[in-house]
Parts: sequence; C-alpha cells; structure tokens
Amino acid sequence: MRLWIGLYLPQLPLEVFCPNWSSELGGAAGGARCSTASDTPARRWIDGLAGTVASVVLEHERVLAMSPLARAGGVQPGLRRGGVLMLVPDARLYERSPAREAEALNAVALALLQYTPLVTQGEESTLLIDIGASLRLFGGIGALCRRIRASLRALGFSGALSCAPTARGAWLLARHGGARSMRMASLTRRLDGLPAALLPPARPFAAWFDGIGCVNLADLRRLPRPGLQRRCGRALLDVLDAAYGLLPELFDWIAAPTTFTAKLELFDRVEHAEALLFGAQRLLVQLTGWLCAHQLAVERVTLLLEHERGRVACAPTAIDIVLAEPTWREEHLLRLLRERLGTLVLTAPVIGLCLQAPQVQAMAPPSESLFPEPGGSEQDQLRMLEVLVARLGPENVLQATPQADYRPELANLWVPIGQQIRAAARAAQMPPDVLSLPRPSWLLAKPIALLMRNHRPFYGSPLKMASTAERIEAGWWGQSQTRDYFIAEGLDHAHYWVYRERIVGEAADSEPRWYLHGLFG
Repeated sequence: MRLWIGLYLPQLPLEVFCPNWSSELGGAAGGARCSTASDTPARRWIDGLAGTVASVVLEHERVLAMSPLARAGGVQPGLRRGGVLMLVPDARLYERSPAREAEALNAVALALLQYTPLVTQGEESTLLIDIGASLRLFGGIGALCRRIRASLRALGFSGALSCAPTARGAWLLARHGGARSMRMASLTRRLDGLPAALLPPARPFAAWFDGIGCVNLADLRRLPRPGLQRRCGRALLDVLDAAYGLLPELFDWIAAPTTFTAKLELFDRVEHAEALLFGAQRLLVQLTGWLCAHQLAVERVTLLLEHERGRVACAPTAIDIVLAEPTWREEHLLRLLRERLGTLVLTAPVIGLCLQAPQVQAMAPPSESLFPEPGGSEQDQLRMLEVLVARLGPENVLQATPQADYRPELANLWVPIGQQIRAAARAAQMPPDVLSLPRPSWLLAKPIALLMRNHRPFYGSPLKMASTAERIEAGWWGQSQTRDYFIAEGLDHAHYWVYRERIVGEAADSEPRWYLHGLFG
C-alpha cells in the first residue's frame, strides 16, 4: 500500500533562531527523555532561550513569524518594525534567513531517513515521506507518527503531520493543519473541502476564483478543464490531478552524505555542560538517520564543544565515546553522552557543537537465537560496560588482555575496556594447547611458599598431586623461570594450583621448593 506522510513546519523561520525545546525536554525517538529538574542550570537556560523573550522574525521590514509572547503583546503578521518595537520594546528582532531554514530542513530530512529511505522535499517548508513499506516495522501508522513527532521535537521544531495515499494530497492536508486519510475515498472528501487558494498555481488567480464563486477544490474540479487550462495553465490541473491520484508523481529523493559531520550553533553562551545535552541530542537524531540510510553502525563518536573565537579563542573540547558494541540507536548514544556531560566541568563557555562519526561499520544482522541468554545477552553486558566507562572514565574500567609470556603472573595485562582486542591477536599470542589447559579462577598476586612435611607440600593439610606435571620455562630474556605446575588436592577435597621450582645445578638430594599460585573455584 502506498502511503505518504506530509510534514509541514509552519514556524521554521522563527525556530531556526529560537528552537522549540522548552515544551519537550529532549523527547527522543524510541522513548528516551532527558529529565531535568526545574531549578538546574540546564532548565533555566532552556526557559530563558525560548520561553521568556518575545521573538519576531522580519522579512522586508514586516513581521513574518512571532513567538507566543510576542503575539500576546499584540504583534501580528505584516506589522512593521516600528510597530513591533512600540508594542514590545524588548522584543528580539531577527531577519529571515533562508540559508538557516534550508539547513534546518535538511537536518530534519536526514533524521527522517531512519524511518524510510524515500524522503523528498516539497514546497514551503514541507517534507514528504513514503512510509508504505515501513508501517509493519514500526508498529503501524499511529506508532510511526508518534516517533516522527518525537524526532521533530528533539530537533527543536514543531510541525503539522498528515497522512494520505498520494504525496500531493499529504502536502495539502499538512499545509491545512494536518489530518489523516488512509483511503482514497476519505482523501477525496477531505480534499474537496480545502480552499482552492491552497494550491500554489491557483494563488495568482485567487481574486478571479472568488469572483466566480470557486471557494474550494470541489468547486475547482467542477470547472471546465479546457477553459481552466487556457486561463490558469497546465500546472494547476497537474497538481490537482496528482492530489486526487489521477496522475503519477515523480520525485527527487534526498540522499544522505557519504560521511557524517553535523554542527549546531548555540544561541547563547553555555557555561554548564548539562545544558549541552539538548543541543547534542539534535545532532544524535541526525546521526541516527544517517546511519540507517547507509545501513551502518557507529563504533566511536566525537562531540566537539566549540568555545569563543577571535582573540580569546581556545581549542575545542573533545568528548570521545568508544562503544563496546557498534550501535545505531539514538537512545543508547544519548544515555552515554548524558553520563559524560554530567561529570564534565567546562573550562570556557560553549558557543557551538560539532558531532562526528569517525569509525563506523556495517550493521550486524539480528541474533538468530530462539531463546534469550541466561543472565542477559552479550549486548546487555556490553551496554553496562559502556555506561560504567562513561560514568567512571576509561582509565578506571579495565580488562585483561593476553600477553606473549608463558609465566602466569605475566600472561595478561590490564588495559582500558575501550581498547578492541581481536580474537586473531589473542590466538597468535598464546598457543592453543596452553589455552586449553585448566587454569584456576583465582591467581594469587604473589606465590606463597609452602611448608614441607614428610616430603609433601602442606597447606592446611598435606597436598597430594591430582594431575601430571605441566612444565613452564620462560623469561630467558630477563628473569628466567623453570617450574613444574600441578593440580593439588587437600584433605577437604579443595583443589589448588601449585608448582615446584626447578633450579639448574641444584644438588639432587636438596629439598624441592613448592609454592601455591592459584585456587580453583
């Protein structure tokens, strides 16, 4: 089934200067939210950004868009600059920026690529999305619309959403405030009641349509087509037929760039790292769309905090997040970034953000296991380690990596958990026969010398050998060690890992020296 979603951003000229973050604090697609207390610096910064200042966008010295506070002060569309300052003296005035609007629209389109690769840009700040093949994946049209609205709020924009079987029909419904028509019959009834001037090719002839009593699209369709074409041109009939599904539609689909770098200029100097999460989430939403468009998963992301420029410029602060498992989930990246920003102390105010994805790989296929792993899957354990690294720092979460040394106390080295250890490298460091031999679950930091009683090593009770000897000779390049390891058993049936030290040139009748090196679980 062909189904389109039309997304119209009516306040885009204003929201490129004043993002709509105050109503939804970081509502991410998939349910992740940034719960921020009302008295925190982040909450105060967001409120001051959009909620307590009257903002007005001007085009050719006349009001194009305004914030609710400015509208409450009496500002209306079309009012001149002098009238705005007379009604609201402390209003913030902005000149319309088509470049910012185009950049913002591209950011929204990039975020929507996580739902479908078929996204195109329509006229007048509108995006059209072919989601017919995505309904089952996201749980139906209702769930998909909620996710799209959440992504739009995370980007700092508000919009009107519509659904229709045709792209032009979805465009018209979105431009008129948004509605949902899943079938052609219901779409026809809704379109018939829309104003005729809503069609762009019909606007130059709005006065003529009013004069002949042509008010809505139903009246427009009843007019003689040859005469309407001679008077208004073929473009009007083509748009009308496309909306009602009588004419095929062709589109230029938006393509994601080959590499990802997204920037965001903040609208005030931010001195608290916690307040940066709202802007960083906007970049993460774009990253999610880019990853899904290319079927990639990210292994490492870098967030650059840009400080003052000019004479007092300083190098950007880099926040590097290395993931234990590649992911493309926005909520997962947002949780790790929240942990890092929560412990970061800014050395200088931040005026901009830049998100990069320097290390990506192809998406891994879903698990084929029928039953869940006991104690949580490997992915759950890796996510836990990632949160620990983000909260405690990479230098405080360590893992053991094998070393090319046969001596047990030197056979591994503790390194940060973020360092990737390849299985091939592990296999190359130690031979397979050694890795398959039994090893104790607890290796002592320093071997303990054992007493000898009746020519047998003693540790709480006499020990008897329960295995053959395993000879380890290593360290010829430094401290040479020659040992014979055994699995020993005490009277209480506990098992120990002991070794007998062999000394070259030692008298044959001398008592051997035994050491306890590990305990079996």
